[in-house]
Amino acid sequence: MATAGKLMRAIRVFEFGGPEVLKLRSDVAVPIPKDHQVLIKVHACGVNPVETYIRSGTYRRKPLLPYTPGSDVAGIIEAIGENVSTFKKGDRVFTTATISGGYAEYALASDHTVYILPEKLDLKQGAAIGIPYFTAYRALLHSARAKAGESVLVHGASGGVGIAACQIARAYGLKVLGTAGTEEGQNIVLQNGAHEVFNHRELNYIDKIKKSVGEKGIDVIIEMLANVNLSNDLDLLSYGGRVIVVGSRGPIEINPRDTIPKETSIIGTALYSSTKEFILTSWTCLWRRVSRSCSLWPSSS
Repeated sequence: MATAGKLMRAIRVFEFGGPEVLKLRSDVAVPIPKDHQVLIKVHACGVNPVETYIRSGTYRRKPLLPYTPGSDVAGIIEAIGENVSTFKKGDRVFTTATISGGYAEYALASDHTVYILPEKLDLKQGAAIGIPYFTAYRALLHSARAKAGESVLVHGASGGVGIAACQIARAYGLKVLGTAGTEEGQNIVLQNGAHEVFNHRELNYIDKIKKSVGEKGIDVIIEMLANVNLSNDLDLLSYGGRVIVVGSRGPIEINPRDTIPKETSIIGTALYSSTKEFILTSWTCLWRRVSRSCSLWPSSS
């Protein structure tokens, strides 16, 4: 997969652990694309929370050591392998799943995980699309089956997936509520599609949400920290409401009886469970629906 003739810089992980296990190396061989693969010269790389879990060794899926972290990159096609007809050298692209790792000067990707980056988006924005936007889309439209006119609470809305969820939900006609833990975070949430925002560090913020939504409750909750919030989420839901668990950092005790009166659901979602057809459909829908406003894309600043 690599050539002995050309070397690159890359972040390598030789053992699982904290940030100190990330090692910058300058002797990493540049990969050579094989059948249905492309080589991307990386201009920007997304950094996602899941990569810290993988690096620490606590994630259920562990890569073989050593490895280069990173899945979301944007850049320019440097070379293509056999049977690649969709791309050519020089194309501006982004990918949602590198093969060789994204924290590097060059990254290898299967052609079905690579997409042409629209001209109105720069390369930094392209690197921010993958995990955040496709996860948010899957949570809202696939797992929750959210519809225009429904309400959604993005519980932890100032991160990458949370911002994407606010933007997508607003673009699809939902009433959007979000939470954040700082004034800066709250402003970001409002700037990215939320109708209302709440400070989840305040002791009474759940009461404020209840007052805002009234007796009906919330139709969909996109949950980023289920081990802290899930019990409160069940109390906030409307009849037939759905909690979509995007993230959890540990266990939580809940009373299953709380799901019975309003026939509510708790549903997990995982981007890696998506088929390539789902990812392609997601990108087509996202670009068609959300590109109507340039402000509904990640800032490149």
